[in-house]
Amino acid sequence: MKKLTYLAIILVAFVQASCKKDPLSTVNNDSGSWNNERSIKSIKFEHQVGPAEISRVDGSTGKVNISINIDAVPDLSNIAVKQLVLSYDAKSSVGEGDALNFQNDSNSATIKVTSSTGKTRTYTVTAKSFSESLVGTYDITELSLYGGTGPEYGGGAVLDLTDKPWDWPDTGGPEAELDNTLTFKMTGITDAGNTYGTIENSAGDDGAYADFMFVGDPKTDVNHFYRKIPKGKGMWKRNYATGTITITFPDSSQTMGTFEQSGTQDLGNGLSHTTENVALEFDLNGKDDWDNIYSDYDKFVERPRKFWIEMKKK
Repeated sequence: MKKLTYLAIILVAFVQASCKKDPLSTVNNDSGSWNNERSIKSIKFEHQVGPAEISRVDGSTGKVNISINIDAVPDLSNIAVKQLVLSYDAKSSVGEGDALNFQNDSNSATIKVTSSTGKTRTYTVTAKSFSESLVGTYDITELSLYGGTGPEYGGGAVLDLTDKPWDWPDTGGPEAELDNTLTFKMTGITDAGNTYGTIENSAGDDGAYADFMFVGDPKTDVNHFYRKIPKGKGMWKRNYATGTITITFPDSSQTMGTFEQSGTQDLGNGLSHTTENVALEFDLNGKDDWDNIYSDYDKFVERPRKFWIEMKKK
């Protein structure tokens, strides 16, 4: 009797297992009838700067916004697709190597993406003209600093390096840089859409560059803080995803900063910095020195926080 009961249980379990639906049967047997995906995953055009902004508006429409370097093309009438990634098994009305015409009132064109089931989504691609704002020649107008231990206790200050001439050499201190010019030229765009080029720091009438040697007590070389631009020539690369500019020296060492437009930056504790025209801004990695709080040495040598190379475009 027990054997018959066991056999009955096994038989019922086998029948139940046989009746269960294979969750992959639709995928395996329906030849893609389940797949309604019809999206642009990524897209890249010739002379595109920065990544494309892609969004799905609804089931039938989407948007793509791009920036095209107009310094590299005569107009927007023939911009080719370099890379295009779609949803699995989807097809597109435009392929890699095809060109779109954005030379119209809306600066836009369309791409239709069709799923394996025949559903469609039409993307409106809008091209914005881009011109690298960094390119040009600039006069260096000032070298500014935010520094100091314990700004919440009054130890911080915003000042120009030339405000304290006794802290620098009689000749060849920060003032030597103030008649210099910086020339940025763009030479190309990376596959990721980031611009790059050359920078030249030309000495002014004095033929000199600053030597950032703090001559107070103790005398300290602080060129590692303030020599952010090479003497003579170097290279730059602008990353539009991070908003940073990397400057490469002839010896392959690098500094990283940002390109700031005119405006006032709140630094906290009642302190602020105003950029009159444009500036290259660098974060500095000084360390608190409570034994020398309120001193010039603390601000320039021990706890510099931010450094601005103030510039005015010619």
